[in-house]
Amino acid sequence: MQVLLVEPAYYSRYPPLGLMKIAAYHRVLADDVRLVRGLADIRDFKPSRIEITSLFTYAWKPVHQAIEFYHEKFPEARIGVGGIYASLMPEDILKDHPYVNIHVGLNTEAERYMPDYDILKQVDRWKDWDGSILFTSRGCVNRCPFCMVPVMEGGLRNVLSDPRSHVHPEHSRVIVWDNNFLALPDWKEKMELLRQTGKYIDFNQGLDARQMTREKAEMLASLKTKGIRMAYDGEHEKEAAHRAADLLENAGFGRREISFYALYNFYDYECSFYDTPDEFYRRILDIMHMGCVSYPMRFVDFHSKSKNGFVSVMWSEERLEAVAKARRVLGFGGAFPPYEGLVKKFEQAGSFDEAFRLEPKKAGETGTEVTGAVADG
Repeated sequence: MQVLLVEPAYYSRYPPLGLMKIAAYHRVLADDVRLVRGLADIRDFKPSRIEITSLFTYAWKPVHQAIEFYHEKFPEARIGVGGIYASLMPEDILKDHPYVNIHVGLNTEAERYMPDYDILKQVDRWKDWDGSILFTSRGCVNRCPFCMVPVMEGGLRNVLSDPRSHVHPEHSRVIVWDNNFLALPDWKEKMELLRQTGKYIDFNQGLDARQMTREKAEMLASLKTKGIRMAYDGEHEKEAAHRAADLLENAGFGRREISFYALYNFYDYECSFYDTPDEFYRRILDIMHMGCVSYPMRFVDFHSKSKNGFVSVMWSEERLEAVAKARRVLGFGGAFPPYEGLVKKFEQAGSFDEAFRLEPKKAGETGTEVTGAVADG
């Protein structure tokens, strides 16, 4: 059987892991598998089955374009659509394309296979990819109202005991996508196995500061890693964030090697959990005072078809845009490092509006129309 795997032409920093696992599954069945990105000109391949993946809900348009394009090109092929958007909003796809088969959640047939990295060589964007992506677990012990993991994956469960089995020998790094690695009962054994790979380890989804202990911090310091990411999503996590940063510093990490995702623009009517601009400002300043890096993460509603369409009742479009501009002008790579000038600007501000105000340039100055803190590197 000829199987066509399609990654729609949305932006992504990472190759389509789900399709790579599906490719591995079909290779075991001796099927002929091809991977394409976007709307490809295919002339020497006639698939009987087409699998299209999807990313976030706001990246829906390329998914619909891919469905229409490949259905017209191969009208006899069975088309399946999976991924995040398909799982969260299957009816949104079916109302326009009733002929497709929607796969909600994980593909249990393909999940256990090591991703087929060789198939990435068929796509120019991914042909030089150099990282092994893996989940050793799925789900999470927490049920944060702003997180889609409980909806998509449920509770925490082990799916891969030995991460070495899913590490490509030619890759220089391992990208761990577990949602709460430190909450695993066998975290210690898995971390030791990751250390044995001798490769750079990236806990890409972030680690839970509330789960940090001295032993975990010391074992993290024994790995080849370029830094640790955690979350500081509300002032209720302040004590845990400070404690985790102290433990990591004592284990050997520099403060600027520690970064915190900082949620903003969230409101939940049922549980009354929310942030406000001033609360967000205090968290960013607190992270700066810790000497760590803050990375603002704007909440987008799970079912929003627009990346900037959701505005919390506690926020406004103007204040959200102020954060976006400050990240571009004052920040570095979208983050706020604890640069001396930036810390001073935030310290002198008494509110969100003052902290995120970008002053007009003085007469005679050139460059961007606004100026901010001076970065000290």
